[in-house]
Amino acid sequence: MEITVEQLERTDRDSLVIADMRSETEKMYGAIPQSVSVSAENIESEIAPFAGKKIIVVCARGQASIDIAEGLCEKGFEAYSLQGGYTAWLLNEMKKQEADEICERVEKSLYRKFGKSIRSSFTKAINTYQLVKEGDKVAVCISGGKDSMLMAKLFQLLHRYSKFPFDVEYIVMDPGYSPANRQIIEENARKLKIPIKIFESDIFDSVYNVEKNPCYLCARMRRGHLYNFAKNLGCNKIALGHHYDDVIETILMGMLYGAQIQTMMPKLHSTNFEGMELIRPLYLIREEDIKAWRDYNGLHFIQCACKFTDTCSTCNNEENLSKRIEVKELIKRLKKTNPEVEAHIFKSVENVNVDTVIAYKKDGEKHHFLDDYDK
Repeated sequence: MEITVEQLERTDRDSLVIADMRSETEKMYGAIPQSVSVSAENIESEIAPFAGKKIIVVCARGQASIDIAEGLCEKGFEAYSLQGGYTAWLLNEMKKQEADEICERVEKSLYRKFGKSIRSSFTKAINTYQLVKEGDKVAVCISGGKDSMLMAKLFQLLHRYSKFPFDVEYIVMDPGYSPANRQIIEENARKLKIPIKIFESDIFDSVYNVEKNPCYLCARMRRGHLYNFAKNLGCNKIALGHHYDDVIETILMGMLYGAQIQTMMPKLHSTNFEGMELIRPLYLIREEDIKAWRDYNGLHFIQCACKFTDTCSTCNNEENLSKRIEVKELIKRLKKTNPEVEAHIFKSVENVNVDTVIAYKKDGEKHHFLDDYDK
């Protein structure tokens, strides 16, 4: 019988004894904390005082310990061989140390170098738009890209030092990622110490052969799955990683390609999941600052795990991608002669003068200026 290092970490230490059967020379270079030194020849008598507990037998590489553990089981002990032995345990500890270092550096950067441009902007959005309130349980939705990973880390810090109580779940939906993309997501979550919960769906397969608007269909399906999983976890809000640049690009795309004036709202009530809200905590954070944070910390995220999406600026959908690129280039050109153009676009939907608007919609009903013109 074998037990992995991960299983060992999850097991109550009071219920087991770690029997290290390596040589004294090997033990001089390190041992598992709280382990008991035993010899292979006398292990049965040496662990007799621990009868009734689980016996975890440890050798150098998890090979010699297998026969020893089996022999103990035959004698009536509940014994397991540590898979991979002391070497596996040591590698796991080294990975944890690496994660400690990376996580500490990332968190320090959010207080020092990026304290104003990122962390303060995140907090400002939370407060300005009342995105998180006392008693909330927020599902932070992680796609694996730079935006959602940053949002997850910011939520960790907010939760850690918040003046009011609220809960957070960090969820990842796998709609059919490639094994490589999923591994990158899991590894980044480990390094940043984000306790993700992954659930799977077959959305990619469902929309793969859809010819008309596969991006729209996929986005709607993913959103529904996220709401449903979050609600089952007891959450009342889902958080998505759209940032400031997404907002201003959406405003212009609506005008130039949709013949309408609208914006990407900082929060929305769900129409299909009663009591649920969607929030966008990165609403005031610039994409260039997110990229700078990523590069400063030497982090590497997947560019776009999904090939069907109606919001991601790195989407492989050619029509949507070309529109976003056109809008990005337009803003870049306008900025050369008007450095404040981005702020003006953002503020434009906060300064709508209804008295000078030909028509507008409210709750799905269209209102025209002529309706009251002669009154």
